[in-house]
Amino acid sequence: MIAARLPVALQAAFTVLVTAFLIVPAVMSMLAGVTVQYSRGLSSGLTLEWVVEVWTLYSDTILRSVLIALATLGCTLTIGVPAAYGLQVTGGRIARVIEEIITLPLAIPGLAIALGMIITYGGVGSFRQSSLFILAGHVVFTMPFMIRSVMAVLGVIDLDTLDESAASLGASRWQRFIDVVVPNAIPGILAGSLTVVTLSLGEFNLTWMLHTPLTKTLPVGLADSYASMRLEIASAYTLIFFVLLVPLLAAMQFAARNRATRGRQ
Repeated sequence: MIAARLPVALQAAFTVLVTAFLIVPAVMSMLAGVTVQYSRGLSSGLTLEWVVEVWTLYSDTILRSVLIALATLGCTLTIGVPAAYGLQVTGGRIARVIEEIITLPLAIPGLAIALGMIITYGGVGSFRQSSLFILAGHVVFTMPFMIRSVMAVLGVIDLDTLDESAASLGASRWQRFIDVVVPNAIPGILAGSLTVVTLSLGEFNLTWMLHTPLTKTLPVGLADSYASMRLEIASAYTLIFFVLLVPLLAAMQFAARNRATRGRQ
């Protein structure tokens, strides 16, 4: 009996160790953000002074990150879902080649993508100096995740039969896309949306190359705070990042789980 339970206990212990290894540093960083003096630890007391100071100094970067993430999600939904449907329906060698081209940003470092965008569009001053430049980079970087997520779901369902059945009833291609494809692709759309928003909010390398002093995002501001300010302020920035990101991810995962439960019913 003991020998049979030993592997389970070892697996549980390993899981706890890995979880602690990942979570403890984040918790320690967040605690430092509400500690009066990090060098003295919690014995120095707790305060929200650093959080207020971060919000005063960097609230524009936080709001800009949220807006860019939502705009990136809107662009990837508008372009990526129809593109995934078109690639899945078309099939064949050409569709596979196009899919591989679309997924190239996954194999190219973000710095290289940003450098290419700067070389190509850097001369367009109004575009280069606006947040739209960062938005364009985020769309290029995250689009493959949306397309792949939707195509994975469309590849599981019998899309051809559904598409042909709707066409035989007189539905146009657009009607088939809205009334048949989108409802069946919701799990993939939700999974892709979760990935897109997460990547956009946390993207640093590409954004660091594309930003200007007036278009900093949350990760860039976080890096600046670590480099130029005391540890408590940088940790308070991390705390705000977690407070902003974790509820959003939890809400999207809850929506995806509810959708999957309704689908099984």
